[in-house]
Amino acid sequence: MKISFLIHNAYGIGGTIATTFNLAAALAERHDVEIVSVLRHREHPNLTSHPGVRLRALVDLRREKDHPLHGRPARVFPAAEYRHHQYSELTDERIAACLADIDTDVVVGTRPGLNVHLALQAPEHVARVGQEHLTLDHHPPALRTALRRAYRGLDVLTTVTEADAASYRRKTRLPGVRVEALPNSVPTPVLPAADGTGKVVVAAGRLVPVKRYDLIIEAFARVAAEFPDWQLRIYGRGEERDRLRALIETLGLWNNVFLLGAVTPMEAEWVKGSIGAAASDYEPFGMTLVEAMRCGLPVVSTDCPYGPGEIIRDGEDGRLVPVGDTAAFGTALLGLVRDDERRRRMGRAALTNAERFAPGPVVAQAERLLQEAIDARNGARGGTPERTGAHHTLVSRGHATRDLAHVAASRALRTLRKARR
Repeated sequence: MKISFLIHNAYGIGGTIATTFNLAAALAERHDVEIVSVLRHREHPNLTSHPGVRLRALVDLRREKDHPLHGRPARVFPAAEYRHHQYSELTDERIAACLADIDTDVVVGTRPGLNVHLALQAPEHVARVGQEHLTLDHHPPALRTALRRAYRGLDVLTTVTEADAASYRRKTRLPGVRVEALPNSVPTPVLPAADGTGKVVVAAGRLVPVKRYDLIIEAFARVAAEFPDWQLRIYGRGEERDRLRALIETLGLWNNVFLLGAVTPMEAEWVKGSIGAAASDYEPFGMTLVEAMRCGLPVVSTDCPYGPGEIIRDGEDGRLVPVGDTAAFGTALLGLVRDDERRRRMGRAALTNAERFAPGPVVAQAERLLQEAIDARNGARGGTPERTGAHHTLVSRGHATRDLAHVAASRALRTLRKARR
């Protein structure tokens, strides 16, 4: 297969970027893979890409930030999408041109706005797979409305949890579009797993309010009071750093809690710990949970929508506690700190259970979905693929929906051309 991923900015840092790089690298072992980054702001990506994965950008902000068209708001990329302010008539034009000329079997979009471009503008011969890395309920109503209309032009829509897949099927009712959960994968660690002896709790991710690092710090204060030789190490950067630093000072935890900035890759830091911690109010998946477990750490996490409950088996390989409950979080941490044998046993279970998120099983599922989408689209154009099960489902959509999508795309492009005149 020839596979293209369409991503917002492959040169930044974030869960979607890491997930895309991981999946692209695994697929590149057997397929022809490229990553198309809409934006680029630096010479080299933060993450190391697989040597077999080509990387190209459509708009280089180092040279084109002041391009006249980049000062005009995007018309195709939906206005209600979170990243809309970073898109423009220039990105509309470049994405449309990229899709019109793309030489690939399947294009995979990696965020709602890009999935809309894909659904409306991909050529007829290309299979269209949209990925949802957040959740349907996370999106504002205006965006959900736009997605219900545009996503009819997709062949497959993947979510990172079964719960969100069920939500999409129930609330969007996309005729003929296959909706299936495809979890994120984490590469097999190269370092030996944690042995449960390190007196360290590790947390990692963006320092933003929804991640609730303040709750982790407050809960850890109980651990530090009883076990002053234990540490909490928090890795990441973001707007909450100063507030978290002030909280550490207020609680007198300067010898126990450390804000250590962003580290990539995190594997060497996970294996220094014995417990992972995550306290989000909301988590579409939970890449850091899987990363910690793949390094042999049991994880204490809030049981928030949607990911943690599908990753952690409470009491077996980690603990799930109510959202926002500092006392329960502290009790769960203390339960593992106090009991060395339980902590190590749960760490071994985490290592075993997290294998389901290894590239092997996830990539096998992705390959199946992509190939079936390609076969179904070839069948819709007059080929003779096997027309059973999922294949039949993928080609069952009426031509009217497809025609409407192309009409919408054509109108959008005509509007762009008129605006430029």
